[in-house]
Amino acid sequence: MRAMILAAGRGERLRPLTDTCPKPLLPVGGRPLIEWHLQRLAAAGVHEVVVNNAHLGQQIEQALGDGTRWGLRIRHSPEGTALETAGGIAHALPLLGDEPFLVVNGDVFTDFDFGRAVTIAAQMQAGALLAWCVLVDNPAEHPEGDFSLQDGRLRHRAGTSLTFSGIAVYRPEVFSALAPGQRQRLRPILDALIDAGRIGAEHHGGQWVDVGTPQRLASLDAQCHARSDRNADAAARISWPR
Repeated sequence: MRAMILAAGRGERLRPLTDTCPKPLLPVGGRPLIEWHLQRLAAAGVHEVVVNNAHLGQQIEQALGDGTRWGLRIRHSPEGTALETAGGIAHALPLLGDEPFLVVNGDVFTDFDFGRAVTIAAQMQAGALLAWCVLVDNPAEHPEGDFSLQDGRLRHRAGTSLTFSGIAVYRPEVFSALAPGQRQRLRPILDALIDAGRIGAEHHGGQWVDVGTPQRLASLDAQCHARSDRNADAAARISWPR
């Protein structure tokens, strides 16, 4: 299975940090935010990754290269002007192949197991679903949520709501009607798939952070450094001679 990381956003809420550094390259726990995704994708057995870019895109291409340092094959999909989520995916379809592919927002941090998406993608090749989304608990900055979940299917928001994580698996035909270079938001496409009953979903109860402001970035960075320090202390205690 192939994956796409969405990395073309301007990151307005993260300014002034993103005036000189693209959002996916902002440091979290001593490494670029996007590198956490790349490592998890490689661990899950996903070795072909497409990364789109627009704002300061050359920095992203130079920082990631061809992906060999992570055991990946990275191909870049420059857009010039950002095409929104669905437009960016449609623009990259020639690089994504004919089978279901994983898409993940480049500005989120999560412990979601991408191996689960690999399993779902294999099931979708022969099933009725055209897409499958991961939902998370509503964060403080988005208490109203986006959708509801019922019997493994994505539903319009009603009653108990959850937030779309930016992690999903799609079949290529979801975007094939869009012309390359056409700006298109994702939400209308998801709503149409809900109406057709062709989109599945599940809830991820683990860690998920929308790294959308300097404050959330700083908090996440501190958490990752603290976790790294605790892990190093634990390793030192285990290796200390008795």
